[in-house]
Amino acid sequence: MSATVIEVRGLSYAYPDGTRALDDVSFCVGRGESLAIVGANGAGKSTLLLHLNGSLLSERGEVIVNGTAVHKRTLREVRRAVGVVFQDPDDQLFMPVVRDDVAFGPVNMGLGPDEVERRVRGALERVGALHLIGRPPYRLSAGEKRAVAIASVLSMDPDILVMDEPTSSLDPRGRRSLLGLLGSFGHTKIVAAHDLDFVLDLCERTIVLHRGRILADGRTADIFQNDALLEESRLERPLRMQGCPLHGKKKGRRMRR
Repeated sequence: MSATVIEVRGLSYAYPDGTRALDDVSFCVGRGESLAIVGANGAGKSTLLLHLNGSLLSERGEVIVNGTAVHKRTLREVRRAVGVVFQDPDDQLFMPVVRDDVAFGPVNMGLGPDEVERRVRGALERVGALHLIGRPPYRLSAGEKRAVAIASVLSMDPDILVMDEPTSSLDPRGRRSLLGLLGSFGHTKIVAAHDLDFVLDLCERTIVLHRGRILADGRTADIFQNDALLEESRLERPLRMQGCPLHGKKKGRRMRR
């Protein structure tokens, strides 16, 4: 593996109502790696992602980003390195026009107007959304909102891109466009997803979470062929690994004319 950029050590977290979301989670991510976090609803995926940039802070264990432990005093540094794209773009896009949303991060980093404009246009061009620069976000399609949300993170020039359910609400064409876009990035990518076909296309490595614990960590193709593991974690094989249901029927049966 290449140099480690994220290290999670014995991470545990419970919500105020006592719900245990993460329980002794440990793993490392190498520079340039594409890693998927999969699991059924309630497995702890989103909670884990929110720890990676300090949106949530651990009650036990630690998260280390580029050699820096994540805690209150290091949040500014960590959030420059780790950009998070939320599951719902509407949680990320809140300014009157697209330009302002994409500029929000660079402005708060203290960059000058010329550099902010350069970053805004560069990020939007990179996701194929420069033509949307003057549009209000609420008038965009789901795919356009997703692209702008990614641009709002890219404008801060992070080393690591973290995405929560990136294909949710996308139509097939939007999904293909997103896959091509993310595949072109050299960033370290960490993706939490229910769309296992998308994971199979994008990520060579997958971690399976179940009830806040890691059940497996390995090659994506191997994980998705382990039916006992998938059953235990309440998952199913990606659709294209399930085979054709008609061909799966017993041979020798003929259709009646």
